[in-house]
Amino acid sequence: MQPTPLKNQFFEWQDDVLVLNILGTPNAKQDKILKPKGAQLKISVKKAPEDGKATEYLVKFLAGEFNVSSSDIEVVYGKTTINKQFRIKSPKKLPSIIVKTI
Repeated sequence: MQPTPLKNQFFEWQDDVLVLNILGTPNAKQDKILKPKGAQLKISVKKAPEDGKATEYLVKFLAGEFNVSSSDIEVVYGKTTINKQFRIKSPKKLPSIIVKTI
């Protein structure tokens, strides 16, 4: 799948799929959705960055934040880097940072 470039915004809708660009921070003190930085949303997670395990942990964290199952979240790119893109199918809940920008 070809990565979807987003223009000056950290997310976009493609029908019922939310495409989300993330700047991840592993080894943080807490799991938290922070604020946008350019065209990425900063998110910190407690998990250490070992062989993509922080990304797997981030998927589980986001599943809870968007009220979907982990299988509804696709890592488009960035499994082992801090720059990531996710596709979240039919999110049932939106974090306030996304609601504020809609």
